[in-house]
Amino acid sequence: MPTERITFSGHSGDTLSARLDLPDGPHQATALFAHCFTCSKDNHAARRIAARLASMGIAVLRFDFTGLGHSEGDFTDTTFSSNIEDLYAAANYLRERDMPPSMLIGHSLGGAAVLRAKAGIDGIKAVVTIAAPFDPEHVTRNFADALDDIETDGQAEVDLGGRPFTIGKAFVQDVKAQALAPAIRNLDAALLVMHAPRDAVVGIQNATNIFVAAKHPKSFVTLDDADHLISRPDDAEYAAAVIAAWSGRYLDVEPPAPPKGAPEGIVRVSEADSAGFLQDVQAGPHHMLADEPEAYGGTNRGPSPYGFLAVGLGACTSMTIRMYARRKEWPLEHVSVDVTHDKVHAQDADSSEKTKIDQFHRRITLTGDLDDDQRARLLEIADRCPVHRTLEATSHVVTELV
Repeated sequence: MPTERITFSGHSGDTLSARLDLPDGPHQATALFAHCFTCSKDNHAARRIAARLASMGIAVLRFDFTGLGHSEGDFTDTTFSSNIEDLYAAANYLRERDMPPSMLIGHSLGGAAVLRAKAGIDGIKAVVTIAAPFDPEHVTRNFADALDDIETDGQAEVDLGGRPFTIGKAFVQDVKAQALAPAIRNLDAALLVMHAPRDAVVGIQNATNIFVAAKHPKSFVTLDDADHLISRPDDAEYAAAVIAAWSGRYLDVEPPAPPKGAPEGIVRVSEADSAGFLQDVQAGPHHMLADEPEAYGGTNRGPSPYGFLAVGLGACTSMTIRMYARRKEWPLEHVSVDVTHDKVHAQDADSSEKTKIDQFHRRITLTGDLDDDQRARLLEIADRCPVHRTLEATSHVVTELV
């Protein structure tokens, strides 16, 4: 996934820092991501969601709001309304790049911001909120003990997630004045609400209120026992997969046409986690994950590379048997194929004792009123599976550096 580090001017003219995650292949749509309150564009959930969408042709712009992360400006002077203005600035930047956004994604207070901002950004077809408050004033509960000092002194330093932030009086007054219900009722876009029932920062009732206020098409997906920041990799992966699958119904995203001579199309594998081995695998319109077992440093969230080889052999074997039985009109009711893979010492006379080759072991189960001759014939047909023949033949892999 190519990532551009870019900057653009925010609501007050300060330079905002952003990352534009681009597809490896054709660019088919663009999403704009708004991070959670006092977070940044680089938290794990934002990175994983961006990577997953990029793998299906959707570019994602994620940026730091004014005064946060790597963006310039004074956070003390920002408000909920200024965050919305920053979102407008981001959308304008994308429009100038000839890649206007068609989807908005917001996490926590960023979710409330995209709900409000949608009316001011043309062409938005889908909106996603993650752990978003229905009432933006909800965020002040994080520093309720300092509200009197903010009112008296105009600002106060508060501790949020173990980090000090100075909250200004304008921010508190601005979130108090916000009412999202009218914006949600008139959203005029598909809405996906994602929330964890045990969210201790923004309660689940907020998701209920957002969902009830919205018109169809709308969807709600629980994040089960995820925390508010979606900090666990498994939860971030789940959220990313759901958003990717859901957005495909509302955005004009089509798999690229296969190149000449490759009817199956391009299989694109992109690293999803540089700290481990997780890979996004996009095969035409189909998405999968590849990984390694935990014992080998992976997170076991997908088959290993050899596992995918075994999948190909097993699927091809089953399909080949079914095609033959169907043509013969034999009473084959069901086929299942178990495949295991191992390295064994080569038996060739020319091979050294230490040389090993790959061995795939198939266990084929055929269900149906078949006689012995039919079963024996179908076992022979299994060896005609094209993947079987490819694995047994000598293949030539041509590699080029892009």
